[in-house]
Amino acid sequence: MFIMENEVINSPIEKLPNTSPLTIRRLKFLEIKTYFDLLNYFPFRYEDYSLISSINRIQPAETVTIKGKITEAKFQISKRGLRIQNFKIADETGMMQLIFYNQPYLMRLLKKGLSISVAGEVKLFGQKMVMEPKIYEIANRDHLIHTGRLVPVYPEIRGLSSRTIREKIFYLLYHFDYDRIQSCLEEFLPSKITIYNNLIDELSAYQNIHFPKSKELAQKARERLAFDELFLIQLSSQLVKKEWKKEKVGNRFTAGSGHDRYLQDFVENLPFKLTRAQKRVWGEIRSDILKTTPMNRFLQGEVGSGKTVVAALACYLTYLNGYQSLLMAPTQILAQQHYHTITNLFKKSEIINPKITLITSSQKISSFQFPTSKPASSFQHLVSSFDIIIGTHALIAKKRSFEKVGLVIVDEQHRFGVAQRAALKNQGINPHLLTMTATPIPRTIALTLYGELDLSLIDEMPVGRLPVKTFFVSKSKRHACYQWIKSQLSSFKSQVFIVCPLIDESQSETMKSVKAAKKEFQTLKKIFSEFRLGLLHGQLKSKDKEQIMIDFKNHLFDILVTTPVVEVGVDIENATIMIIEGAERFGLAQLHQLRGRVGRGKKQSYCFLFTESEELKNRQRLDFFVKNQDGQRLAEKDLEIRGPGNIYGTKQHGYLNLKIASLTDFQLINKTRSAVDYFLSHYKTDQCKLLNQRIKNYQVNTVANN
Repeated sequence: MFIMENEVINSPIEKLPNTSPLTIRRLKFLEIKTYFDLLNYFPFRYEDYSLISSINRIQPAETVTIKGKITEAKFQISKRGLRIQNFKIADETGMMQLIFYNQPYLMRLLKKGLSISVAGEVKLFGQKMVMEPKIYEIANRDHLIHTGRLVPVYPEIRGLSSRTIREKIFYLLYHFDYDRIQSCLEEFLPSKITIYNNLIDELSAYQNIHFPKSKELAQKARERLAFDELFLIQLSSQLVKKEWKKEKVGNRFTAGSGHDRYLQDFVENLPFKLTRAQKRVWGEIRSDILKTTPMNRFLQGEVGSGKTVVAALACYLTYLNGYQSLLMAPTQILAQQHYHTITNLFKKSEIINPKITLITSSQKISSFQFPTSKPASSFQHLVSSFDIIIGTHALIAKKRSFEKVGLVIVDEQHRFGVAQRAALKNQGINPHLLTMTATPIPRTIALTLYGELDLSLIDEMPVGRLPVKTFFVSKSKRHACYQWIKSQLSSFKSQVFIVCPLIDESQSETMKSVKAAKKEFQTLKKIFSEFRLGLLHGQLKSKDKEQIMIDFKNHLFDILVTTPVVEVGVDIENATIMIIEGAERFGLAQLHQLRGRVGRGKKQSYCFLFTESEELKNRQRLDFFVKNQDGQRLAEKDLEIRGPGNIYGTKQHGYLNLKIASLTDFQLINKTRSAVDYFLSHYKTDQCKLLNQRIKNYQVNTVANN
C-alpha cells in the first residue's frame, strides 16, 4: 500500500472537509482515523450501473443509468398509506417516470429543472416503462460517483452509508490536492518485483479498487493491493526472524552425557511411550535450545496429542543447565492444569526433580501463594528457589526480574512475541521461546502470519487414545438421544457438555431458531430433572467461570450447559459426552476444538451435532466433520469453505485482520513468498525508504494489537 512523503495524506480524519462530527465518530468506529485509513477501507462488491442509455433506447429488465432534466415533481399518498415521490425526467430523446417510496426529503432536493443521473432496473407499468431508482445524483459534476459506472459498495454501519463513504473517498482521490498526490506518490516496491509480477502502479490500484474503469481493472487493483498486504506481512516476519537470528541467548545451554542420561531416565519412567511425532518435535526443540541464538518455535498439536510432555522435557533440560522455566497460560484454570500435569509427570520419575510452583493471584496450589500485598523483593526471594514457574501471562506483565530464566513457554497465545520478548529482553534475559497451541491452524495461515517462527507439528495421537465417536442427530431423533444420555449418566456416572451458540435468545428474525444457553438451561433442567446442571457463559466474571469449571471437574454437576467459552478449558476426564446445539453456526475448526473437550480419559466418548437447519450445504459440511478427526484437515477444509475471516472469528483470535488479501489465495501467497525471497537476496530495506517506513508502521500496529 502506498506511502506519501506528503504528511497531508496522514492527516487525522477530523480534518476531512464538509464532514459532520457524527460521521467522524462513525468513521473512527470503523478504525478509520486518517485519510490513509479511509483509502484503505475497501469495497466488498460493485453495483454495475455502467450501461448509460438514452431514454428512447431503454428496455424492460435492463439495469441502466439515465441522465436527464426533471420536468415534473409530485408527492402522493397511496390508499395503503405509502408516501410516493413521483418525478418525470426528459433527455433529448424522450421522457420517463421515476418512482421513489417513503423518501419525502427528495421533494426538497430534486427540484424541477435540475439535471440528475439515476440508476436502477427498468420495469413495465401497464404500457409504460418506469424506473424505481436504486440511486441518484446531481448530473452537473465533472465525474459521476454513484451512477454511470461500476459503483463500489462498502461494509456499512448504522448511520454511515456506502454513499457517504464513496463520496469521501472520491474526494481524496480526485479533488483533494490531486497534483500533490501524483507528485508525492512513489512505489515502495522495487520495479523488478512489480514488473515481474505484472502489477499495476499504486495510484492506479487505489483509483480502480474504489472507482474501477472496468471489471478487469478492478481485479488488477485487488491483485496489486492484496500482493502488497501479503508481501508486507511476510517480509516483516522474515526481517524479524533475521534479527532474532543475530541475537544471543542470555543463558547458554549445554547437553553433556549426564544431561542426556537424566533426560532418557525421565522418558523411560513416563507412564506411556512417546509417539514418533513427539520424539521428532522434541528433537527439533532440543536442537534449538542448544544453539547460541534464542529459539522461537511454534508448536501445534491436537488436543491430547502430548504437547505438555514435550514442554516438560524442555523444562527439564533447562533445569539441568541450572536455569528456570516460565510456563504461561491464558487463564488461571489452564495454568492449574499445566501445574498438575507437569507435577505428576515428574512424580513418576525416580531421578532428581526440579522444584515446581504455581503462581496465581487468588489460589494456593503448591507450597507457595502469590503475595499480592508483599513487596517485589519478597516475590523475588520466593521465586528464586523454584525451577519451573507456572502461571498466567501476568507473570511478566509487571516489572519483575527473572535473572535465571532460560526458557519461556506460552500456551494458546498465538501472537505472543515482539512486545513480550522485548519486555523479557529488557531484563537482560533473551530466553528461548516456545509457543504452543491446540488450535488447528491451516498451514497456509501459519506460514504466512507466523513466518518469523519455526513451526513444529505433533500430527500423531498417543497409542490407545480412543477417537470420539461423532454423530449427526436429526430433529426426529433428538428425544431418543436424550434418553440414551440419561442411561449413560445413570449407568456410568458420565458427565455431559451441552454447548449453545448464544448466551441470550436473539431478537433477530434470522437468529430466532438458534439455541441460547440461558433459555436452553431452563428447558434442559426439566428434561434432565433427576440430574445436576450447571450454566457457564462469557458474561460471568472470570473467577466465577473458573469456579464453575472446577465444580464440574469435581463432579458437582452432571451436565454443564455452556457457550463456546468452554472451547479452551480444563481436562474433565469423566466428561464423555458433548452435545453441540446449532452446529451449523460453528466452523469445522471450532467444532473440532469443542469435540476435544471430551475423550480425555480412557472411556469411549461421544459428540452429537444438533441443528435446526435443513440446508444441504450445512448437512454436507457437518457430514465431513463427522467422518474426520484430523484437526489440520478440518482447518484446511474450513479455510476452503468459509474463508479466513470466519474460521475462528476475527475478533476472538485477532490474527486474521487482512483488509483485502485472502488466505485461500494459495497462488498469491506463493507469489509474494517468492517476491520476499527475491527482495531479501537482492536488496536491503535501507535502500527502500518508503518500504522501510511501511514495515515499521506494520510492526507497530501488530504489536499494538497483541
